[in-house]
Order: sequence, then C-alpha cells, then structure tokens
Amino acid sequence: MNTNRISILYILLSVLCLTACTTAEKKVSTSDDPLPFLGGKTEVNGKMQYHQIPSFSFIDQYGDTITESNFQNKAYIVDYFFTSCPTICPKVKEQELRIADHFKGNKNLKMLSVSIDTKYDNVERLKWYADKLEIEKGNWHLVTGEKDFIYDVADAFFHIALEDEEAPGGFNHDGRLVLVDKNKHIRSFCNGLDESEVKRFIGDIENLLDEK
Repeated sequence: MNTNRISILYILLSVLCLTACTTAEKKVSTSDDPLPFLGGKTEVNGKMQYHQIPSFSFIDQYGDTITESNFQNKAYIVDYFFTSCPTICPKVKEQELRIADHFKGNKNLKMLSVSIDTKYDNVERLKWYADKLEIEKGNWHLVTGEKDFIYDVADAFFHIALEDEEAPGGFNHDGRLVLVDKNKHIRSFCNGLDESEVKRFIGDIENLLDEK
C-alpha cells in the first residue's frame, strides 16, 4: 500500500473535518438553524450544485440488493467497517446502537454500514454480525459488494478505506459517521468514537429530520 497516498488522504480529510465541523457547530447552535451542505460545490446556470452521493449497489445481510432507491425520501447514516476489526469498529457500533435506539420507530432515518473486507464479510457473516448486535430487519443494512467500487466510492461518503498490512486487522479506515439527506447531500458527520460528538450528531439528525 502506498503510504504517501494514505498520508495525503488523511491530510485532506482532516482539513475537511476541521472546516465542516466548525461550520456545523455554528449552524446547529439552535435547533431551528438548517444544517450546512458539506463537500464541494459548483454553480450551474446561476444555481448552486452541492456534492451528492453517487448511485450505488450493495448486498445486505439478508442477501437483498441495496441501492440508493432504498433510501428514497429518507435520511441515512453511513459508516465503513469490517466484522473482524479489533480496534475501533466495536466502539463505533456501540454509538450507532445508541443512535438507533434514540430514533427507534422513526421510518425517516436509515443506516448503512459498508464492509471493507469483501473477502471475509459475506452475506452469512454480515447476518451473524447483525444478529450479534440485535439489529432489527428494515432500517439498518450491513452491506458488501464489489471491492473496487466500495473503495472508490469511500471518498464520496467522506470515508477512508484502504488495505494496509501494517494496520490492525489489515485495513486502514476511520470511525466516522456521515449523515446523508433525502437528496443525497452530506449534511453532517462526527467521530463515532467520541460520545460528545455523537450527542451533537444526534442533534443534527433531529434537525435534519425536521427540515421541510
């Protein structure tokens, strides 16, 4: 694995995090303030176009095909993980369970956990992991798919996903949770290892779900 590429990715995402988090903190000072649109933007015919999540296709823990259409008119949270992760993933999943419990019964929010270990995390393994976490069927999809696509689309989801023999478990990844709105725009994110950030993130989710 090219260590220079890893370093560059970390630097770019760190700058993005600092900029976006500062903006988000200002925007969510009251529950009535709208969340910002994060990522790049361009002006087309006098109208601003913001970064959007591209089309995707995965397979979830039930063997079902999951595409962007499964999240039509829904907000959703995205994280990258792998089931044998010995470090951050279990801690991040604890915080995701906290979020899932907070919004239990709310059909306007879904969760998408993308495995970066496409060799080991097959459908059966993802189902085992979902059962271990006592995830109810419907609103939380643990998915796998084509390796190259999963890695290529990570940038669009504001995630790092790299194979790295020197990293714990063989993968270099982050513990970020990313919030996507019903129009495929990224509106907030947090460090899934930090309880205080997750608390702020929950407030951002509530804010987004209140948007008309």
